[in-house]
Amino acid sequence: MPTLPWVTPQPPPSDGTTVVMASRFEVRSLRDVPRFFLKSLAAWKQVRSAPGAFGASLIARPGRRVFYTLSAWESRDALHAYARTEPHRGIMTTLRPTMRSSTFTFWDAPVGMLPISWDEAKRRLEEQRQADAAGQGDATV
Repeated sequence: MPTLPWVTPQPPPSDGTTVVMASRFEVRSLRDVPRFFLKSLAAWKQVRSAPGAFGASLIARPGRRVFYTLSAWESRDALHAYARTEPHRGIMTTLRPTMRSSTFTFWDAPVGMLPISWDEAKRRLEEQRQADAAGQGDATV
């Protein structure tokens, strides 16, 4: 179970809030795992220098075909700018056909809570998955 531990590209301010995003991706087959993992490493490298990134972590469960990301941002604008910038933008497009499912959740947290725990992120992802299944999911990405 490879885990890339929490890194802090830019220290957050001493007070205030941060936008947190957690995601869960499941690829369709085991054949898709190496490609997804390699592409996720490119996105990982990008986030380490992304403007407005306060922290990030990744968990890969290759045998289960599942990948999790967790990140904290200065604002939703900073998060969206990262997502629209290469290589992340191209990675999203390239990997879309290999996805079986994906779940995203967003919330605001005090910067003093960083780094966010994986238990908290997974709890929120499960709540979001259930809301999505019920047709009540957050449509913004």
